[in-house]
Amino acid sequence: MKKSMKRMLDEIEREAEYTRSLTGRKRFSSRVMAAMGKVPREQFVPTDLRVYAFDNGPLPIGYGQTISQPYIVALMTDLLELQADHSVLEIGTGSGYQTAILSLLASQVYTIEVVQELGEASARCLQELGYTNISFRIGNGCAGWPEHAPYDAIIVTAAAAQVPQPLIDQLTPGGRLVIPVGLPYMPQELLLVKKDLQGEIHTRDILSVAFVPLTGGEP
Repeated sequence: MKKSMKRMLDEIEREAEYTRSLTGRKRFSSRVMAAMGKVPREQFVPTDLRVYAFDNGPLPIGYGQTISQPYIVALMTDLLELQADHSVLEIGTGSGYQTAILSLLASQVYTIEVVQELGEASARCLQELGYTNISFRIGNGCAGWPEHAPYDAIIVTAAAAQVPQPLIDQLTPGGRLVIPVGLPYMPQELLLVKKDLQGEIHTRDILSVAFVPLTGGEP
């Protein structure tokens, strides 16, 4: 393993322990950390920023979007509690880095990106790197992807003013939705939304975050 990769993983583990009183997670699952260690993060950032690829911070990727801080990627992934046979919906493909992590942990990943140029570039990158269990779509993520619903897990990588109802509707009983909620460039909260086996919704605030806004509006 590259020293830079090991340094990133060590920083994720330290921050997980530091924030455990907020997240309820002293450490992340071994499956999540193994996936974080396998995905070449440098392939998902602009060439001139690759020297910073393994820093524990976000980076710009163009089109007003960012690749999230590795710790936040690990946290959001861990909150989903993915199993190998799960189907996952991702709203906001972005760089494709989070998508790659999900693809190593679930059976099938469906990912939607509203910025066409970014979505197409990310799809090419992921396909060239050999990730084969991912379906791509360009469009408004607020509407979800009903053709493949329900999903065992849904992850949203941009901040919504509120949780879009179509995403709750497309979550299977027993499923989990992780989403940052808040106004653009204002304080936001990372939420864990769980649908129990009876279809009841339970929401928990995890910690404060800062994400670019979810674009596309309500469906």
